[in-house]
Order: sequence, then C-alpha cells, then structure tokens
Amino acid sequence: MFCKNCGNQIDPNAAVCVKCGVGAGQGFNFCPNCGANTVPNAAVCVKCGVPLHSTPAAGNKSKLTAGLLGIFLGGLGVHNFYLGRTGIGIAQIAVTLITCGAGAIWGFIEGILILCGKIDKDAKGNLLTD
Repeated sequence: MFCKNCGNQIDPNAAVCVKCGVGAGQGFNFCPNCGANTVPNAAVCVKCGVPLHSTPAAGNKSKLTAGLLGIFLGGLGVHNFYLGRTGIGIAQIAVTLITCGAGAIWGFIEGILILCGKIDKDAKGNLLTD
C-alpha cells in the first residue's frame, strides 16, 4: 500500500504515513494501490485502474437520523449504535446511569455535532449522507 500524499510505501495497518504524517487514505497525489503519480481530479489510476476517490456507497447512514437520535436518545447512545460505534454507545449508557441522567448531555452535544457536520463518518469510515 502506498501513501496517497507522498507515494511512500506504508504498512496497510498504519494510521498515518511515517514519511509525511498524512492519515492513511488521505491525499490525492499518488495511487494508494501502486504509488503512481495521479492527477488530483482523476477518478481512477491510469496505471492500475484502481478508484482514487471514495464515493458514497449505497446504504450509508443518514446524518439527519444520527443527529436526531443523538439529540433525543443520546443518553442511551442510540445514535452511536446506529453509526456502528457499539463501544461508545455502551459507555454512554453507563455514564448516563452513573450520573442519574446528567450524562445524557454527552449524546445531546454529539447529536448537534453530527447535524453541524463536525462528526461526518460512521464506524466504517463512510461519509454520512444528507
């Protein structure tokens, strides 16, 4: 696997490129598959044919649904379960129970952040749809 920013070969399990520090899968200067130089607006690599930009897949989660679940049921972590973040959802339930309901503000704030676009991906890294 190659860094899309600098073209350096990186470990497939690495979170960032050790050469340039860009997060894995970010940047558009090099093909992530073969490391060839790419044109920033190209849809596929001309050398190996791999898609360069991730496109929203069918079945992506809705930003509106996740945000409203966070605002109204955030204390129960429902929005995080919806987005596939089971661990955080369980933590929100625990915090809400331990604080006798005061921890629900955490979910409320996350719901607002989702609707504002500050939280824009599900657990798999797919962008939330509008």
